[in-house]
Amino acid sequence: MSATILRHSAEQQFAQEIEELQKQDKQTRPVNWLLSPQAVVTYLMGGTLDNGFAISPKYIGNRRLMEIAVATLTTDRALLLYGLPGTAKSWVSEHISAAISGNSALVIQGTAGTSEEAVRYGWNYAQLLAAGPSKEAIVETPVMRGMQEGKIVRIEELTRIGSDVQDTLITILSEKMLPIPELNTQIQAIQGFNIIATANNRDKGVNDLSSALKRRFNTVILPVPATMDEEVEIVQQRVASFSKGIALPIEKPILEEINRVVTIFRELRNGVSADGKTKLKSPSGTLSTAEAISVMNSGLSLAYHFGDNSLKADDLASGLIGAVIKDPVQDKIVFQEYMETVLKQREGWKDIYRACRDIV
Repeated sequence: MSATILRHSAEQQFAQEIEELQKQDKQTRPVNWLLSPQAVVTYLMGGTLDNGFAISPKYIGNRRLMEIAVATLTTDRALLLYGLPGTAKSWVSEHISAAISGNSALVIQGTAGTSEEAVRYGWNYAQLLAAGPSKEAIVETPVMRGMQEGKIVRIEELTRIGSDVQDTLITILSEKMLPIPELNTQIQAIQGFNIIATANNRDKGVNDLSSALKRRFNTVILPVPATMDEEVEIVQQRVASFSKGIALPIEKPILEEINRVVTIFRELRNGVSADGKTKLKSPSGTLSTAEAISVMNSGLSLAYHFGDNSLKADDLASGLIGAVIKDPVQDKIVFQEYMETVLKQREGWKDIYRACRDIV
């Protein structure tokens, strides 16, 4: 029995788009890049090629930010995607790597437990004890592989890694080489190698980058979606992709429900109602676009498996409350006030008001 892959990588999911871009790409490509910088941005932002082939947008927002990010990777500076949680930093990082290197799997997930060996290299201790230090005993990390193959390496949540481990990147980024003192040798990076790191400033346990490391990065700040329409389009696109990926049928258009979820998130995030008449308290969470996507996905799953496959307010309420109420005391008060002053008064929203009230 063949197993179904739960989530394809970007280069697998959008292989046809990358292939078509390669065929139509007439611009100069940096060494070891699959596409030219202009074609990479087209892959990210979407567009129609000369032969009529449509490229789907991966990032919905300011095109200039993507141009700056891609241009950075053609220089000797690494790229740091910075912003609030849920602003598509990892998503953009994966797709840039896929379009440039054809491989988004060279990734290090930053945590408080990420060690220096996970960044530089490790050892096969059985071989090390049997024969001493040798090239065969080295366990390569994604960074080492990326340097040798000339590919983009991704480091997720860089600020969650301890400061002493972070600084092991300084030599790699400035000298483009990785010393191996045990063998009295070094790994020199070939053209095409660079690093994309992501970081945010809202999580607990954030370790600020040293000034020396900051200078090795060009920072691009990814903002929350600027407009309601932009955010709705992002949620709609990602929810459609999720439903297709797990063969979850959508019986009726869900744009109205997406609009309601995004409106609630934006009002609580901005601290004011959509009409500007009511000031609101904001909860402790970020209420990001990624969480809005999660609320919709959860609602669709509930509607399909435990309902009549028609998305209703009851299906959205639990996910909505879970996203908003992170602090069971303060956030609950904030949301209850919002329900009474906004949801209850809004025409056509009584169903979602009642569904939330029954749970809170």
